[in-house]
Amino acid sequence: MAEYRASIDWSLEDGGDFAKGRYSRAHSVKFAEHVVPGTASHHVVGKWAAKGAVDPEEMLVASLSTCHMLTFLHVARLAGFIITRYRDEPVGVMEKNAEGRMAVTRVTLHPEITYEGRRPSDAERDHLHHDAHDECFIANSVKTEVSVQEVEPVA
Repeated sequence: MAEYRASIDWSLEDGGDFAKGRYSRAHSVKFAEHVVPGTASHHVVGKWAAKGAVDPEEMLVASLSTCHMLTFLHVARLAGFIITRYRDEPVGVMEKNAEGRMAVTRVTLHPEITYEGRRPSDAERDHLHHDAHDECFIANSVKTEVSVQEVEPVA
């Protein structure tokens, strides 16, 4: 068993009116070795979102992409492939789920993978992505639908 910790810190800034919902959503997200500026999504709170900060929905999309990448690299290595670059531009969609609640319902990964030597066939590539998805800790932790649309690297 492993434990993962973070420290979240928010405080009402001068000039904020908490009772009327007029306050900055800026906060800090502290991990063991670094701090990330956090905010609520500008899609949700508009001008009360902090510029230059990351929101929870973005963190979820990045977490799913990062976990898939790290797991994909592992399963591809075990299958005998050599990867020299993996780049992704994932897209998450927030909409009402089946229960009528707002949720990040789906995330589409768009990995662009560069191989050294033999590239996997389409069937091998699909199997590698399937195995990576099945083994990804974050994908196993959420209800969000995750799909992959691999992009060919630009030469």
